[in-house]
Amino acid sequence: MRIEVLGQGCPKCFSLERNTQAAVEELRLDAELVKVTDINRIADYEVWVTPALVIDGVVKVSGRVPTKEEIKSWLLEYTRG
Repeated sequence: MRIEVLGQGCPKCFSLERNTQAAVEELRLDAELVKVTDINRIADYEVWVTPALVIDGVVKVSGRVPTKEEIKSWLLEYTRG
């Protein structure tokens, strides 16, 4: 599983990264967590408001910081599918 946190370094971006890392650790997932700061790569996902979270190429949220529980539910969807 590849998880990308999109954002250029704002406080919300760091919060999203922390929540995502905590969710991955709690679920004990084998996942690659990548931070994407390049605006062109972010635009490739058609994300215009950061932070954003991408799981296996699918944008799950943009423009807000989801809770750790929300992130865990999305991650579980991918482990079941």
